[in-house]
Amino acid sequence: MAKAVADTDSGSNQGGFAYEGGSVTGFSSMHDSGTGGSPSLGNFPLFPYAKCAGDDVNGCVYPKNQRKTKYKPDTVQAHPGYFSIELESGVWVDMTTAHHTSLFRFQFPNDKDTSPLILLDLTDLSNSRQDNATISVDKTTGRMSGNARFAPSFGSGTYVMHFCADFKSAAPQRDSGIFVNSRASAGVHDLKISRSINGYPLPVSRITFFLYAETADSPKGGGFVRFEPAPDNTVLARVGISFMGTQQACAHAESEIPHFDFNATRQTAVDKWTEKMRPIRVSRTNIDASVLTNFYSGIYRTMINPQNYTGEDPLWQSSEPYFDSFYCLWDSFRSQIPFLTIFDPSSVMQMVRSLIDTQRHLGWLPDCRMSLCKGYTQGGSNADNVLADVYLKGLKDGIDWDAGYAAVQKDAEEEPYDWSSEGRGGLRSWKDLHYIPVEDFDYEGFGTMTRSISRTLEYSYNDFAIAQMARGLNKTADAERYERRSRYWQNIFKKDQASLWQNKDTGFTGFFQPKYLNGTWGDQDPLACSNIDQSGRACSLQNTAGETFESSIWEYQL
Repeated sequence: MAKAVADTDSGSNQGGFAYEGGSVTGFSSMHDSGTGGSPSLGNFPLFPYAKCAGDDVNGCVYPKNQRKTKYKPDTVQAHPGYFSIELESGVWVDMTTAHHTSLFRFQFPNDKDTSPLILLDLTDLSNSRQDNATISVDKTTGRMSGNARFAPSFGSGTYVMHFCADFKSAAPQRDSGIFVNSRASAGVHDLKISRSINGYPLPVSRITFFLYAETADSPKGGGFVRFEPAPDNTVLARVGISFMGTQQACAHAESEIPHFDFNATRQTAVDKWTEKMRPIRVSRTNIDASVLTNFYSGIYRTMINPQNYTGEDPLWQSSEPYFDSFYCLWDSFRSQIPFLTIFDPSSVMQMVRSLIDTQRHLGWLPDCRMSLCKGYTQGGSNADNVLADVYLKGLKDGIDWDAGYAAVQKDAEEEPYDWSSEGRGGLRSWKDLHYIPVEDFDYEGFGTMTRSISRTLEYSYNDFAIAQMARGLNKTADAERYERRSRYWQNIFKKDQASLWQNKDTGFTGFFQPKYLNGTWGDQDPLACSNIDQSGRACSLQNTAGETFESSIWEYQL
């Protein structure tokens, strides 16, 4: 759950850090990878100063956009369980993690005037903080604890994250307090901060959805702790995080990293990753080292998301596992999760149990899920494909397959009111017309009325997957019905459709094409939304997007 890294302000910082010349805005514990859209998590970043101008806490810069600092690119190191970087200010920071706790090590320049200050900011990567964030700073120990409400990166709703930060240094603590906007005080130790009137209701566009976020005028706030000079000028910061409460965040920190032992914590993380990698063996004979690095890095990244949040779900009580950060099953069912069914089947079985349990409590299998919130659907109901794949491979440990089948069948038969975040839309047309039409008349549920081609193709595949489960469960009538429905893709295949490139015939004929309610053909260039499409047209979840999602007709049928 804890994934500590430096946060940058670059354009590709969805996972926190991006090696592309940006500036570091802070160091935080929670991150997702592969999110697209707006950056995810990055809650409660820390930021270090070797000293404040004039030796006054108000001589340090607190707002994120003003304090951000360039880093030295050749100092970046990234390994499983470890990350390090040096800022141009001369502060060197490295970090490691336990399951719910991060341990940061700040090493400041050796200067007799050094008086290190570390702040904690009540914000996140996307500046999505909602109302009434809190922080309390213990005058004696410097412990910071509190919480804030944030918005997810690619979904609807909000979530509350809690934190507990402790600090350790050979130098005594000099003072501590809170900051609001650009001002700080060592005389105040508790803060409750709103977004202010300027935070409402200014929407910030993120692809096709809106995020009511902090604005430039919204109040910024957090806490700080400052230390006396010390021979090594090193400060350790331990940050526990929890969705359940501040008390649980502190309990995680105290139990997982009780002694602030950086090397031991890092070694434990390395040992866990080594054990995870153990099923893979590759000959190193005559193999370039960079190839092995890329190969193992690829394997490593298959296990970054989804994240195991078991015991951290405040939405319902259950003895089942809880996994989050499914970004998104439309993507991951195609390669990542099928790979993990072979490489890490025990984790996949827990994921499936979590998906089924989520449906049990919320009514629908998620197609995308993050930060305890519903994510947006991109095509079909692709948890169906995941469950079918796992079922057909004979993975059973603890999985209630009767409940799993009922969940996928609900996707196929019932249309949710809001199919932008669960299930499928247009099921009446699907059952009656046997395809999803352009400009469908759908009064039973609501979502973005685009992607008629890709939705038709994905619903066909979803039904094929359900049919395979039905066969295995001896539900013969269901299997035959869903197999028939899995062939509905044929109803949008136009045998005489050509494809032109730069006004020249490519020589290929026969492509999927959109079809209207009355059965007449629409038209979409088969190369639209491909990597050679330079038109700038919308290809994602925009209301103006076309009839395929994030890919061309060529790619959908190859």
